[in-house]
Amino acid sequence: MTETARMIGATRAAGSATPSGRRAGGNAIDRGRKRLFVPFVGPAFLFYTILFVVPSLYAVWISFNEWSGGDDMEFVGFKNYVRLFSDDLFVQSFVNTLLLLFVVGIAIFVIAFGLTLVLRDMVGRKVARSVIFFPHLVNAMIFGVLAGFIFNPGGLVNKLLGGLGVTEPPAWLAHENLFPLIMVMMTWITTGYFTTILMAGVDRIPPYYYEDCALAGANAWQRLRYVILPLTWDVFATCAVLWTISSVKIFEIIWVFGGSTGQGMPPTQTWTVAVYTYVTAFSGQSIPAYGAATASAVLSLAVISILVVLLRRATKRDAVEF
Repeated sequence: MTETARMIGATRAAGSATPSGRRAGGNAIDRGRKRLFVPFVGPAFLFYTILFVVPSLYAVWISFNEWSGGDDMEFVGFKNYVRLFSDDLFVQSFVNTLLLLFVVGIAIFVIAFGLTLVLRDMVGRKVARSVIFFPHLVNAMIFGVLAGFIFNPGGLVNKLLGGLGVTEPPAWLAHENLFPLIMVMMTWITTGYFTTILMAGVDRIPPYYYEDCALAGANAWQRLRYVILPLTWDVFATCAVLWTISSVKIFEIIWVFGGSTGQGMPPTQTWTVAVYTYVTAFSGQSIPAYGAATASAVLSLAVISILVVLLRRATKRDAVEF
């Protein structure tokens, strides 16, 4: 009896050791993937570290120094960051960046969702999708130059308004009107891009969901709230992150709008953090302040990273399978 119990115990031990050993080592496919991980991912990770991580860390170091580019760096700690918050021009540039992020972003997604609902059942929606996507393919500088032509006092817009009887049209390119005009242009340029992405997410929803909505008598708002939004929430969250990141980098159209006023440099009322950073470092009108410019860039990177993390947490939902 004792020998039998010993054999049963040995058999159980051997049986329990086999699955754990299989889990530890994995099957042949898992082991092959692990062996290929370093050869395939290693070079990309190395290039990413050299081209992005190391320069980013060096930029952080520069932001703690005063440096004009031609002399030695002078370590000043957080002095550059303190100067930024006491600089009214930077504060205004930062506020303009937030206006582009939130006001233009809300306008873009409201219009994009409206276009998605309209174009979903429209005949020739593929052609319409290509038309509304086209402005995103054109460089923003071209739209800046175009706006300078059509909104100048003798431009197309004022001539059309004159034909309608408007004798005193607004001064579109005046300093106080320039930034709102830039916001409108950014909305027009970018809406088609996000509409195309949202439409691609809507197109993957099975048609029988809409048939059920029609049988239940749901209106357009109810379809949007209970069908389209839940089933495209991951697409919407991705678009929100993309816009959050790209809004901080808006530069070309603002710079070209400044050229349209004849000054060569955009008025300070229209500056964003990207423009402020460029002018501080490369304007050519004063001694370069690479430390302050880099501090501005690092600060904007930190703020946008925090916003992206918060946005991802706020839009986190359980995946809906269909």
